[in-house]
Amino acid sequence: MVIGTIFGHRKGHVWFAMQNDRLKTKPSLLLELSIPTQTLVQEMRYGLVRLALECHSTNERSNLHDQCHDLDIGSCPLRSVPIWTMFCNGRKVGFAVRKKANEAIRMMLKSIQSTTVGAGVIPSFGFGYEKNSSVDELIYMRANYECIVGGPDSESFHLINPDGCLGQELSIFLMRSR
Repeated sequence: MVIGTIFGHRKGHVWFAMQNDRLKTKPSLLLELSIPTQTLVQEMRYGLVRLALECHSTNERSNLHDQCHDLDIGSCPLRSVPIWTMFCNGRKVGFAVRKKANEAIRMMLKSIQSTTVGAGVIPSFGFGYEKNSSVDELIYMRANYECIVGGPDSESFHLINPDGCLGQELSIFLMRSR
């Protein structure tokens, strides 16, 4: 089980942070997703959301990211892949990019570290917009996720409903095709 936080500015796009320990502000996986926050919120109203992130392994070297310019996507750990094609409920919606947490994201995660499970709105933390901007509030949803590793080419995160009842379902799949 891991802690997953989906967050984004109302007029921005979605981020996904995965933490093994909610007290550590550095996420073990941080993805910037190209799906607008409002679009994800609308999809979640229907109760079932599947985000599939797919990468293709090739024999070519990747030039997609400064840190990974010599990375062979086919042989690197799945969570190290720098860029993904993203699908939401079967529709291609853009890309997801692996990022390192900056100070604003670490501060945001620290501000909600006492929240085990919940959703809410907090003031903007300045990432995605100019620092100290009052342009937008940040929407977040934090929950426990079951992490399932299917092998070196697949991993998934499934939202665990805290009350055990059926309803909102959210899953994020990382897949590498060969």
